[in-house]
Amino acid sequence: MRRVPLLAAVAAVTTALMGVPAVAAEGPPPDEEFQKVVLNDHPGEPVDLAVLPDGRVLHTTRQGEVRMHHPDTGRNTVAATLDVYLHDEEGLQSVAIDPGFNGTTNRWVYLYYSPPLGTPTDDPSTPDVNEGDAPESGTPEQFEPFRGTLQLSRFQLNGDQLDLSTKQKILDVGVDRGLCCHVGGDIVFDGNGDLYLSTGDDTNPFASGGYAPIDERDGRNPAFDAQRSAANTNDLRGKVLRIKVQEDGSYTVPAGNLFAPGTPGTRPEVYLMGLRNPFRIEVNRETNELYVADYSPDADSADPDRGPAGTGKWFVAREAGNYGWPYCATPDLPYVDYDFATGTSGEPFTCSAPVNESPHNTGLTELPPVEQPQVWYGYGPSEQFPELGSGGIGPMAGPVYDYEATRGRAPVAWPEHYDGMPLFYEWTRDYMKGFRLDGSGALTGIEDVLPSIPLSGPIDMEFGPDGALYVLDYGKGYFGENPEAALSRIDYIGPGGNHSPEAKASADVTNGHAPLTVSFSSEGTSDADGNKLLHEWDFDSDGTVDSREQNPTHTYAENGVYTAMLRVTDQGGQDTGKIGLAEVVVVVGNSAPAVQFVTPVDGQQFTFGDVIDYEVTVTDDQAVDCSKVEVTYILGHDTHGHPQTTASGCSGSIKTTVPEGHDPGTDNLRGVFQATYTDPGVDGIPPLTGEAEVVLEPTN
Repeated sequence: MRRVPLLAAVAAVTTALMGVPAVAAEGPPPDEEFQKVVLNDHPGEPVDLAVLPDGRVLHTTRQGEVRMHHPDTGRNTVAATLDVYLHDEEGLQSVAIDPGFNGTTNRWVYLYYSPPLGTPTDDPSTPDVNEGDAPESGTPEQFEPFRGTLQLSRFQLNGDQLDLSTKQKILDVGVDRGLCCHVGGDIVFDGNGDLYLSTGDDTNPFASGGYAPIDERDGRNPAFDAQRSAANTNDLRGKVLRIKVQEDGSYTVPAGNLFAPGTPGTRPEVYLMGLRNPFRIEVNRETNELYVADYSPDADSADPDRGPAGTGKWFVAREAGNYGWPYCATPDLPYVDYDFATGTSGEPFTCSAPVNESPHNTGLTELPPVEQPQVWYGYGPSEQFPELGSGGIGPMAGPVYDYEATRGRAPVAWPEHYDGMPLFYEWTRDYMKGFRLDGSGALTGIEDVLPSIPLSGPIDMEFGPDGALYVLDYGKGYFGENPEAALSRIDYIGPGGNHSPEAKASADVTNGHAPLTVSFSSEGTSDADGNKLLHEWDFDSDGTVDSREQNPTHTYAENGVYTAMLRVTDQGGQDTGKIGLAEVVVVVGNSAPAVQFVTPVDGQQFTFGDVIDYEVTVTDDQAVDCSKVEVTYILGHDTHGHPQTTASGCSGSIKTTVPEGHDPGTDNLRGVFQATYTDPGVDGIPPLTGEAEVVLEPTN
């Protein structure tokens, strides 16, 4: 068997970049001329955001909510709730605004999500069997019930509500359900009004040692073979699609996609192929350049018998192309043709002319050559791009700033320094960078962007019509509302500018039965300039100031859902009158259920592959229905996680995943169990949810 030095051919590209200046000729504005303003510090499990032309902000939660921030009042409301399938990483993904949105004749909002479709879910009456998990091995007939779709649809926004009855279904992306992972997607529009949709490869990465998942064994679930999706010219997964949506929700295909319409064995919607998990894409609408970031597999080091170590990448696409997955990380970093049945390695794949001979392939055999990304990096320091540092690999393609479109329109608009510079942000490393490009799209420099402004798992960014940068932080944790999760706005305030005060609002109780006495607190409220602040509380959001105490108490006499607003106003220094807003939602007439694990317990040791018995107790002011208890097992990796399966019932068992290619000690792996229970609500008062989490420590 021939062993190939996997990094040998990188030298030429490296040499071309070694003389690149690290930053642009002029230095960036100092960080103190910017301010991060929190708009919603309880955003659920946030996934994606979109800013409307009038400044309202929509963001999605994976569980199916479309939430709206109202900049005039500071309130955060729910614009729509979709019923979605939630096994592993599925749910509600991306949101985008039609480029012609005007709020009257065009009110279209686009969503990419997982409709339920009747896909099997766990039956709580069979605690030893999880009917919601697709079999890892079996027959086509056993796999068939788990064939599903992710759907791209659009809906009209009527006032502050997304009208689900106006749905126009645009496109279905077929997926294999019941197994993890990579089913996310992002929606962007170019200057011509063409819609781009990125799609993950929908392939389980945990049985491939951290290398290419190309398991072709007979009887193996096809979800372990990325050749059926990312490398399949006749499949929409592991791609960036480009279409033009028509008035009735149908679509046409623009000229210049990877395959001409009518080409046998292809889908004409495909613009880019060979992608693993292109979670975030962005478009420069002035140049129509497409910026794409693609996630890496998990191998810590290269193996001559399997392929390169984990490699994340970012690139500029000016035309259609193939980016190699699962055959090549870059044109010079091929994976090895590995036989999962015999455990033997063949030859490295040929990146200049890859061939897809998988029995799961329904498209062309001979594929386009693999394109070179502008940026690629691994877990350790990069020789080519030392500015990227080291750590996890979670590349995200950020937006490009259009200075002329926003100059003079709002005092928060970013300065000209950032004009035309695409941002890059790292979900695992919590930073932003700016990529300088020349006229051909070649990288000429990398600079830090606001390194002192904290980020925590940044999952989406978008410049608003006011020229400020809107940021969605996912936080650190395992598929829920993490403590650091927030919707924020990063304003430019200029040299010596006055900061907006930061409002913090909390309460000792947020649900219960009338009369309900609530003690509110403004602890944590501050002003960076040390100015005196005026506190104003509106306990029911009726526009009337109810208290000017910093920490008031209020009794709610009647049942209902109340939003208590705290408004703090800057009363000193220049540019006085700046405000900060915070809110607390109080539900009167229902009490949230209390959920607790009896077993397993926090810190309990286990071995990956073990079957873990669980028991959950729920107490509530309404009758508890154990069939509604959901327990999710998550493979915790560093400060994030990958949901593997969900079981139903107050007791049962879950088999833990064996994550091949990971070292629990060095990779910081955990077994995370989450339990949730949502009561039915009562007398028009909405349901409330309780949850619990335990983290198990692996011994293997």
